[in-house]
Amino acid sequence: MHKPGNADETDVRSRTRDEVRKRFADGAQYIAGRLTRGTSGHTHTVVDPSTGAEVYTYETAGAEDVDRAVAAARAAFPGWSGATPGERSDALHRFASVLADRAEEFARLESLQCGKPLKLTREFDVPGTIDNTAFFAGAARHLQGQSAGEYSGDHTSYVRREPIGVVGSIAPWNYPLQMAAWKILPAVAAGNTIVLKPAELTPLTSLLFAEAATEAGIPDGVVNIVNGTGKEAGEHLVGHPDVAMTSFTGSTAVGRRVAEIATAGVKRLHLELGGKAPFVVFDDADLEAAVQGAVAGALINTGQDCTAATRAYVQRPLYEEFVLRTAALMESVRLGDPFAPGTDLGPLISHVQRDRVAAFVDRARASARVVTGGEAPGGDLAEGAYYRPTLVADADQDSEIVQSEIFGPVLVVLPFDDDDEGIRLANDTPYGLAASAWSRDVYRANRATREIKAGCVWVNDHIPIISEMPHGGLKASGFGKDMSLHSFEEYTQIKHVMFDNTAVAEKDWHRTIFGDR
Repeated sequence: MHKPGNADETDVRSRTRDEVRKRFADGAQYIAGRLTRGTSGHTHTVVDPSTGAEVYTYETAGAEDVDRAVAAARAAFPGWSGATPGERSDALHRFASVLADRAEEFARLESLQCGKPLKLTREFDVPGTIDNTAFFAGAARHLQGQSAGEYSGDHTSYVRREPIGVVGSIAPWNYPLQMAAWKILPAVAAGNTIVLKPAELTPLTSLLFAEAATEAGIPDGVVNIVNGTGKEAGEHLVGHPDVAMTSFTGSTAVGRRVAEIATAGVKRLHLELGGKAPFVVFDDADLEAAVQGAVAGALINTGQDCTAATRAYVQRPLYEEFVLRTAALMESVRLGDPFAPGTDLGPLISHVQRDRVAAFVDRARASARVVTGGEAPGGDLAEGAYYRPTLVADADQDSEIVQSEIFGPVLVVLPFDDDDEGIRLANDTPYGLAASAWSRDVYRANRATREIKAGCVWVNDHIPIISEMPHGGLKASGFGKDMSLHSFEEYTQIKHVMFDNTAVAEKDWHRTIFGDR
């Protein structure tokens, strides 16, 4: 376990905190290309979850701030939507370059506000965001419709793919930078303008992302950020009459409320909600690979990932050894200061979330076996929101710890007997975001990919994502896709255009309405 607080790490943290307070001294709302203060009359304090120390206090957004942001986005829409795909592409290429130049600043801010180890922000969050930006810079030139043709014989038809208007998006706290990118990039690449409400716990990198967009030459008002509570700022944004579409990532419970408000206004809706990803290990799997994949897939971002491996189903011949080896590998994971180079796992986002995770595990003890973990560390880490990597075995399939999203460093392991049972158990959940299957048999693995109901199914791996491929769920995990060209299906509307080619006043079909011929 790494002890936090040596001189180098303390200095980096202190300098980063000072930079935050100086950079955002004018406020935490980014509207029409500049920072401003919120007008709700309330404040929120960003806390470093690794120490519990205050980082930055800001005035939260109220309805008036949301109105100003939406007005700025609406004013910017005609010019931005009227830009050529090439012009939008050039702006996004510049954006990617600015992000690359400022990569270290983004990594440190993300680690400070989230408690993520620097190696995660430097090697995953920030590079993934830069790559996503570069991808959508190219994708902006490929907003294609159906080929033109004479489908009726007397007319030429074609399809236009057009931007929707002002998008109002809400992002979660687990991946603030990447979620800002996933919301903003496809929307603006397609010609929309956007107002994003990040989670109030983690506003910093979203603000920095918007500033970088302005630095890259994206016009004022195209990208706006409002930081406030879901009740005050979020619901007003979703219900705003000038917001044509809502994109939300977060819990299924909150997603239902967002859907209720959005559908009342007949808005386009995109939801990426909770997950409870199954990790199915067949008896011919490479056991070492499966153990490595289970620990990495369960613990990434301290388990605060909706695609994280949370339910491992292991065929009985491998079950006991999988449990022993997974527990041993979990025990080798190093908890510590996010700014320390030797840290593998940081804290949860808050003490509230840490206590919520702990309560799930404590309730499970009555009917399941906690193999390792199951407690918060003491000593030098006691002030932070840390929780040890936890493996729970032999729980009942219908138990809370198997069925409910925990959002922490907890993996539950259950045995199964045959392939039919393994796939049935994998599907026995309300969620359907992600899953993985582990087997050396291509036919067995291919069957699992067909029959497991999830938006993404990995084979012999768990977690990797790429900009070119879609991300999104089924069932209670929502609908719609982030990333990839498929995301344009969310952020554009289709228009059929039909030209008469006959130049004849009296069409043959008119006889069905009037006259005889």
